[in-house]
Amino acid sequence: MHKIIVFLFIYLSSSVMSFANTNIQDSYYDTVIFSGGCFWCTEADLEKLTGVVDVAAGFAGGTKVNPTYEEVSSGSTSHREAVKVTYDSSIIPFSKLLDAFLRTIDPTDATGSFVDRGEHYTAAIFTTTEEQAALAQAFIAKMSKSSYFDNKLIAIQLSPATTFYNAEDYHQDYAKKNSFQYSFYRFRSGRDQYIKKVWDNIPADFLLSEADKMQDSNKIYTTNTEFERQFAKYKKPSDKELKETLTPLQYKVTQHEGTEKPFSHEYDKNQERGIYVDILSGEPLFSSRDKYDSGTGWPSFSRPIAEHFIVEKNDYSLFVKRTEVRSRYGDAHLGHVFPDGPEPTGLRYCMNGAALKFIPYGEMMELGYADFLAHV
Repeated sequence: MHKIIVFLFIYLSSSVMSFANTNIQDSYYDTVIFSGGCFWCTEADLEKLTGVVDVAAGFAGGTKVNPTYEEVSSGSTSHREAVKVTYDSSIIPFSKLLDAFLRTIDPTDATGSFVDRGEHYTAAIFTTTEEQAALAQAFIAKMSKSSYFDNKLIAIQLSPATTFYNAEDYHQDYAKKNSFQYSFYRFRSGRDQYIKKVWDNIPADFLLSEADKMQDSNKIYTTNTEFERQFAKYKKPSDKELKETLTPLQYKVTQHEGTEKPFSHEYDKNQERGIYVDILSGEPLFSSRDKYDSGTGWPSFSRPIAEHFIVEKNDYSLFVKRTEVRSRYGDAHLGHVFPDGPEPTGLRYCMNGAALKFIPYGEMMELGYADFLAHV
């Protein structure tokens, strides 16, 4: 591990883990969490920006409470090295902050970041508002369609922010407190070499122009009406078409609230990366990122890829109240949702594989799902 060499220069003190900076009035400012590989570098790059109030180095994205650096760096916690950025949006809008962050990373690296390898070093954006999420999704989609990155898939995860944990004190403001060691690490990491080779050749307004277009055309999808305009392409075929294209089981499940036998569908054990869409309309429903083995024999997910695509209805067909799950545009019966799932949602979306179609990650862009790459 590269940081062990650098740690020989410093005193390794232990400190109690805590939630991110309590001296900063988060209620007045906006916050976002970025993972961009080594948090020393991300912290140093972003705290230089005018309008950024505070940058804290820490961990995010996992479920372990109060993880230590050693635990996260072992790759056993599902946390990433991350920074929590507190900023004044009246001075630096989120579009400029996001652009600045993206220009410090390799957005195509799915197995680490520069010299640091492992999922705990991969890139992610943990948003705190719908506007942040919409803008990040638009930026990622534009990068996915661009030739600037040699047509490689964009490997940035986009998720709602969960609990952020501060790293130990010796990691905070590391670049300032240990300038020689930091400069030594940064040079050999390859980060600046990549920025010079790739990002320095991409126009400054490449992503910011997308933000302007979203503002002009009101495409920040924060309401159902705006979603409707964007996703009108998802339509339910006629009953005649359905009978011609679906198997008898698919038709029974989606049109007559049928249920396939447990452990009978290949999607129950499918672990491939990608998304699950409505077999009728093609609308995106679930991500492999949220899929887990519930042991029930049906494909199970902890949440939908976006709540907009899901319709929930009360179901008393078995003389007890259950919550049926249907697709919004295809109006297909998908299954039911139960309150016995894993954290952080506590939900189990128990779906019929017959109602779904799996789109592998590598085919998403070609099949028109580039906007959802960040959700996988």
